[in-house]
Amino acid sequence: MHIYNTLTRRKEPFTPLVAGKVSMYVCGMTVYDYCHLGHARVMVAFDVITRYLRYRGYDVTYVRNITDIDDKILKRAEENNESISTLTERMIQAMHEDEARLGVLPPSHEPRATGHIDDIVAMIETLIKKDFAYAAANGDVYYRVRKFADYGKLNNRQLDDMRSGARVEVDVHKEDPLDFVLWKAAKPGEAHWHSPWGNGRPGWHIECSAMSTCCLGDTFDIHGGGPDLTFPHHENEIAQSEAATGKTYVNTWMHAGAVRVNQEKMSKSLGNFFTIRDVLAEHDPEVVRFLLVASHYRSPINYSVDSLHEARKSLTRFYTALEGMEVSSSGDGDEAGYAERFTTAMDDDFNSPEALAVLFDLARDLNRAKSESPEKAQRLASELTRLAGVLGLLQQDPQTFLKGNQQQVALSETEIEAKIAQRKEAKANKDFAQADAIRDELASLGIILKDSREGTTWVIEAP
Repeated sequence: MHIYNTLTRRKEPFTPLVAGKVSMYVCGMTVYDYCHLGHARVMVAFDVITRYLRYRGYDVTYVRNITDIDDKILKRAEENNESISTLTERMIQAMHEDEARLGVLPPSHEPRATGHIDDIVAMIETLIKKDFAYAAANGDVYYRVRKFADYGKLNNRQLDDMRSGARVEVDVHKEDPLDFVLWKAAKPGEAHWHSPWGNGRPGWHIECSAMSTCCLGDTFDIHGGGPDLTFPHHENEIAQSEAATGKTYVNTWMHAGAVRVNQEKMSKSLGNFFTIRDVLAEHDPEVVRFLLVASHYRSPINYSVDSLHEARKSLTRFYTALEGMEVSSSGDGDEAGYAERFTTAMDDDFNSPEALAVLFDLARDLNRAKSESPEKAQRLASELTRLAGVLGLLQQDPQTFLKGNQQQVALSETEIEAKIAQRKEAKANKDFAQADAIRDELASLGIILKDSREGTTWVIEAP
């Protein structure tokens, strides 16, 4: 297996620290609002990665944190006139609902920043003792960026270039403008915790260093996150953690691609910002998941109505192939080498588009086998379901999916069946023009009729 390492900017053979086990940490959500499509991208990408590693036989410990104390959380709670805990609990519950609908499995551990204050304070104390951090007169504690010789290695940046090219916050209490905060002194009335430097709360970057180390140790296999986290968040995590422990923090850094909406960057200012809830209110969750899986995890994804329609068409092809098949849980019939080809694709930096291409070949051969060899067809259906499950796909009853887009059409199931009955009567009266007109009317609504000896069935295909 080879994985692209953001740190080295190349694919590398993956060898875990402990044979047969994988330790992975992914930066989770700051829970002040509903999760958006960018969060869905990261959730699904690392869900697929976790599923595949387990499929390959690894014992995976997957940690994804929750940031439940932050400036944005304080501001939103004040705006809503609700307590911080009420806001964060509500958003965490919503996040869990969103990920469940997308078929995202829960992480092994989900630490919260507020549950690791003692660990955060201890790490800051270590950094101060090693002269990598200092307490300022205003009660804040800062990290000495220039003290860490390798700062910038994840992003291949030089310190002086960062200072001249970035927006650096002016703070008279810092020794250097590039220094970043580890502990923030609390303002009057703000939520706070006790520390050797006074009442305050942790900075964002130190939270992940402390939580990941507590859950996985000083060094672990994989650290992941969204494309916007490489700098400064992950760069700062490396500086903090390696300065504190004197050890390599992470062996492999992985970052998911960005989400674009109609080829534009997703942002509230452009009016193209969508929460997961917005999207799932109008589209089948598996269609959204398929769209996210169909692109390589490092590639940008373009979200649009057209791309969702293409995703639904692809899933319809799969579920149509599986329709009427009895699926066995064993799924051990691999006479055409589908599992081997699937594994080869996914072993190459989790190449899900190539893995899906294998599944499309499998579905094509399944359709052929239905009439030629029913026993082979059953084996192929089981294999298709089993391999697709590694991507978190094709786990619904085919009929449930094929009729599942009904909320997007103008007719109820009763009305559709009535139209089919009218068409049947027209055909019986040899009024084929009327029968064709009914078929065309339904097709224009995305309702596709299928005639067989047993009668007429229908599926929904997005128009």
